[in-house]
Amino acid sequence: MTRKKESGVLLENRRARYEYFLSDFLVAGLVLKGTEIKSLRKHDAGITDAYIYVRDGEAFVANMHIAPYKEGNIFNVDHLRDRKLLLNKKELRRLANALKDGGLTCVPTKVFLSHGYAKMEIALAKGKKLHDKRATLKKEIAEREANAFRQGRRGTFDE
Repeated sequence: MTRKKESGVLLENRRARYEYFLSDFLVAGLVLKGTEIKSLRKHDAGITDAYIYVRDGEAFVANMHIAPYKEGNIFNVDHLRDRKLLLNKKELRRLANALKDGGLTCVPTKVFLSHGYAKMEIALAKGKKLHDKRATLKKEIAEREANAFRQGRRGTFDE
């Protein structure tokens, strides 16, 4: 049996880019039940409040919401349960050491399908201060206006 070559992004955590400085991106497999993957394919999930922790040499994602599948009846599981991430030993050790030192957290940035399997892109994150968030917003607005100017639209976005 061959797997489909799906690679579309199902979920993206845009809030993480606003709230944190992101570094050290990793891709991890996601252990899901049957009804969870069906619900995920329907984009009935959210990762904005999710975070990753390491316990007993294994990585888990907490607060990832996957809505119960409508036709799942008795096979549905808790929508906020902790889900295991599949990483190799070297990646787990590096992640655990980074989280142990303090000052850093690990957040999911994307969930996507790769050859039929659910994958999650995770990143180490350091919190931004308020002035950093303002600078990021100013930079994004300036880039948008520059792109609009290049494409021939002379107006700004606040009209």
